[in-house]
Amino acid sequence: MSSLFQWPVRVYYEDTDVGGVVYYANYLKFMERARTEYLRARGFEQDRLMAEDGIMFAVVNAELTFRKAARFNDLLHVSCAIAEHTRTTVRFNQEVRRGEDLLCDGRIRAACLDVHSLRPRPIPDRVLEAAA
Repeated sequence: MSSLFQWPVRVYYEDTDVGGVVYYANYLKFMERARTEYLRARGFEQDRLMAEDGIMFAVVNAELTFRKAARFNDLLHVSCAIAEHTRTTVRFNQEVRRGEDLLCDGRIRAACLDVHSLRPRPIPDRVLEAAA
């Protein structure tokens, strides 16, 4: 549905477990960074969306498949593309790759929420249009 966005991530020592392998929860952090940069590249800062539009995005579902391990000092590329959206949610397809190797893929659904009530709010049209 949207064009593929990629963000480079270097694996630091703090990202790894005692075996020198990226700790599984850190893939979620890498994907979060890519989604934030995806919005930024389209002109949307999350703090400004909160202050000016009164909205924020919160992950409501995450499904990851781990295929190969990443290790300390690897240069990874995390991709992000919108697969579908409703009026209040967006589903991202994401991948973490090291070169041609697919390490992890995920399907992340985020909901647009009112910053005060934390209840669902429609995603602004200008955000959806820019994300396409």
